[in-house]
Amino acid sequence: MNESTPLSPIGWRLDNSYARLPDSFYVRQAPNPVRSPSSVLVNDKLAAALGLDPAALRSPEGVAALAGNRLPEGSVPIAEAYAGHQFGYFTMLGDGRAVLLGEQLLPSGGRLDVQLKGSGRTPFSRQGDGRAALGPMLREYVISEAMNGLGIPTTRSLAVTATGQPVQRERELPGAVLTRIAASHLRVGTFEFAAGRGDKSDLTALADYAIQRHDPGLAELPAEERYLRFLEGVIKRQASLIAQWQLVGFVHGVMNTDNMTISGETIDYGPCAFLDTYDPATVFSSIDRNGRYAFGNQPSIAAWNLARLAEALLPLLHEKEEEAVRLAEEAVGTFADPFREQWLSGMRAKLGLVLEESEDDDEALIEDLLTLMKEQRADYTNTFRNLTLGELGEDALCLTPAFGDWKQRWKLRQHREAGVTDEQREALMLRSNPAVIPRNHRVEEALEAAEAGDLTLVERLLHVLENPYAYSPEQQEYASVTRSDAPYRTFCGT
Repeated sequence: MNESTPLSPIGWRLDNSYARLPDSFYVRQAPNPVRSPSSVLVNDKLAAALGLDPAALRSPEGVAALAGNRLPEGSVPIAEAYAGHQFGYFTMLGDGRAVLLGEQLLPSGGRLDVQLKGSGRTPFSRQGDGRAALGPMLREYVISEAMNGLGIPTTRSLAVTATGQPVQRERELPGAVLTRIAASHLRVGTFEFAAGRGDKSDLTALADYAIQRHDPGLAELPAEERYLRFLEGVIKRQASLIAQWQLVGFVHGVMNTDNMTISGETIDYGPCAFLDTYDPATVFSSIDRNGRYAFGNQPSIAAWNLARLAEALLPLLHEKEEEAVRLAEEAVGTFADPFREQWLSGMRAKLGLVLEESEDDDEALIEDLLTLMKEQRADYTNTFRNLTLGELGEDALCLTPAFGDWKQRWKLRQHREAGVTDEQREALMLRSNPAVIPRNHRVEEALEAAEAGDLTLVERLLHVLENPYAYSPEQQEYASVTRSDAPYRTFCGT
């Protein structure tokens, strides 16, 4: 596609570079039409950034495209093939209910994938119906946009479109299609799929394509360096991503290798949730019975997943297997340092330590606070919010003598930063500690209302979460916590 390609009335400007890979990586698959589609939500700001007309996306033509009833101009729809270690077990997979429409060429340059999720059966569907329910699609919309507001790399949600036909789960639910936008849908599992087929030429084609999409500066390097640098780049992006998850208390819930992107974006918001009570052992997912993907395990699981990527790339790292293994092990071993460095830097910022120079005891100061928070079942987000606002009141944590001792150490540490004003410290904490997160009870009440036909709570929640660092008056009520003896459970509905 070239610069002179005319725009559609909606603004579609699609290319299909993934469909030019070897055909083992996908199947041609059109979305399955639905009965009577209607627009539920359109992300106006994201649409404009993509060069699309939000009003036109709500028109009959736009709704038909977002529901899968009509292909946008230039679309070559495909379902991608990939594999994955799911809870540690290897499985051949693929898009069982998603279709990639193509890549939108942006007004600012570059390209982003446009995918329909819940668009019907594909050859990878196995026993599934290929459809999705309205509630889970709205959930992905809300959480992914909240992550974007928090400044964390993520896939985005362009639209949710009702299908006008039900889906059968535990009960009958209204159906919907999510339009997902991503830097790409390349996953660790995509490389596992290529390696599992044993065709080095296909693996090379995939790696070169991924480099073109995400690390174009490596393309001119000799092969013996190019693929190792590519692996190292993915590792750095994932180390940064997981550190950001940990800093805001995000629990992904299903960190299978097919849910880890090459781009470093968060993808697949199934059984995810944010911490209320701080506990590294927290698990929300109903299917994670052994806690494999607990909050505190996310860094080690990310390293494990990256080791699977390194294994898949072995044939490209060196012609001698022994040397390839050595290079792969060294690369994966570099995950811990950038993760810890970014996490520690972020935690220091959350405590208002402005200067880059750290002290030897900074890590102990942080860990001691987290230990107290766990012991007192303190709310993760609100503890740091209260530290930011100086609202250290009557909650159980603040009333303990141990917290009093910790607070004194913290204040002394702050005062050792010569030349830093209180205003500088406050500004850093305000932009490092969100006032609000998608509280589990708020998400659930909004989705319940939406399924009953009332989008007011979803729209208000999205507005509040758009800038979680605003500390605006309207965010105050969304910072409240509800306590329940029953553990919160999430499901892989998306």
